[in-house]
Amino acid sequence: MLLRRFSFQSPSNYIPPSTLIRHRLLSSNQNDDVQKVFGILSSTSTPEQLKQSLKSSGVFLSNDVIDQVLKRVRFSHGNPSQTLEFFRYTGRRKGFYHSSFSLDTMLYILGRSRMFGQVWELLIEARRKDQTAITARTVMVVLGRIAKVCSVRQTVESFRKFRKLVQEFDTNCFNALLRTLCQEKSMADARNVYHSLKHRFRPNLQTFNILLSGWKTPEDADLFFKEMKEMGVTPDVVTYNSLMDVYCKGREIEKAYKMLDEMRDQDFSPDVITYTCIIGGLGLIGQPDKARNVLKEMKEYGCYPDAAAYNAAIRNFCIAKRLGDAHGLVEEMVTKGLSPNATTYNLFFRVFYWSNDLQSSWNMYQRMMVEGCLPNTQSCMFLIRLFRRHEKVEMALQFWGDMVEKGFGSYTLVSDVLFDLLCDMGKLEEAEKCFLEMVEKGQKPSHVSFRRIKVLMELANRHEALQSLMQKMAMFGRPLQVDQSTVNPAETSDSLFTKS
Repeated sequence: MLLRRFSFQSPSNYIPPSTLIRHRLLSSNQNDDVQKVFGILSSTSTPEQLKQSLKSSGVFLSNDVIDQVLKRVRFSHGNPSQTLEFFRYTGRRKGFYHSSFSLDTMLYILGRSRMFGQVWELLIEARRKDQTAITARTVMVVLGRIAKVCSVRQTVESFRKFRKLVQEFDTNCFNALLRTLCQEKSMADARNVYHSLKHRFRPNLQTFNILLSGWKTPEDADLFFKEMKEMGVTPDVVTYNSLMDVYCKGREIEKAYKMLDEMRDQDFSPDVITYTCIIGGLGLIGQPDKARNVLKEMKEYGCYPDAAAYNAAIRNFCIAKRLGDAHGLVEEMVTKGLSPNATTYNLFFRVFYWSNDLQSSWNMYQRMMVEGCLPNTQSCMFLIRLFRRHEKVEMALQFWGDMVEKGFGSYTLVSDVLFDLLCDMGKLEEAEKCFLEMVEKGQKPSHVSFRRIKVLMELANRHEALQSLMQKMAMFGRPLQVDQSTVNPAETSDSLFTKS
């Protein structure tokens, strides 16, 4: 039986071993190429050095390689000016077109560094080369960076600039603006912009779903739902779930249950998101046991809970300090074939952090590593702050070693706390080692951390080591600082627009 079981291969699914090996080799070679190009980008300081190094590297700069390099630059906070040189250099090749992912990632990198003039220049260059290059997603990427540091008026002015750049300046672009305002500004701002522009862009189902998902009060959500129906826009499951979420967060559980009945009357089947909202709402009104029962009730309707639904129920018990019941739900998840994720563990880490329980946090972390669930940034910050509070250098260094080896968490955020601990404890050699490990990963230490290490090295008369660290920091460059009180990102390229 065992031999028969493993000897059968479906013709449609069978992949020859030689093909699998070839795919693995190609993937490995591409990773090596990405690492090599990223290293060149991080270690060169002038456009000439960059071009020469890329030419002599022997790496074929395909779209996939460029996509991955830019992705690494984004998450490592690499030098934006040098990255722009790389982007333009690779884009000048005859017959080559950057992918939408590359363009949007490059724009994100520039926008994060507030290099708005270069953002508009790059957009115009992309439009001249390919009229379809700029999409609604591009609009959202650029506006997201502008809205983070500029006013609503400046964000809307920048949005209007896209009329000359996007091939179809339509409702999809309008929705991108509204989504940006919901995420980076207030719902009042999004509402005002919606009313001022809704006659220029006819709202569709996605427009209302974006706005409904951001409301904080049931009254505001009800008004928009009414307007949606008056305009003849038919709601879908996402619409109902958005309303359900507002009701539950507003602790209006009775309204949520009425909405559940309305969904069924309209022949919409509530999905796992619907029930997860109810579970969260019941927890907010102090009924974690009733919320746990929803996990069972939803199965009767043919809807099975996922990890997010279980996490919502676990959160309720953690808030109620009933960790035994919370652990019980984790075990139930496992028996149902669901794996606890970083969010699951963070629910416990939060309780342990506020109760100052280092040992329980450490045990939970070790369990995660055994089960192959890598911590996310939130998990890392709970842990490193506890190590800092208890002055546990060995634990902190072991944890940092795992981060470096497995590549999880935010190096920048964690290292700030780690260097504080090491410097306070006089562990200069360990701090230097961690600093170098971070740089080798292409991650830029913060200037605050560097200054702390610098002071200790000066006191210890380790001037050569300090000079080496200063050279390492110089590789990352310094982002261009823009005075937002005097510069409007929507106006930085007015002269460029008049040329096109």
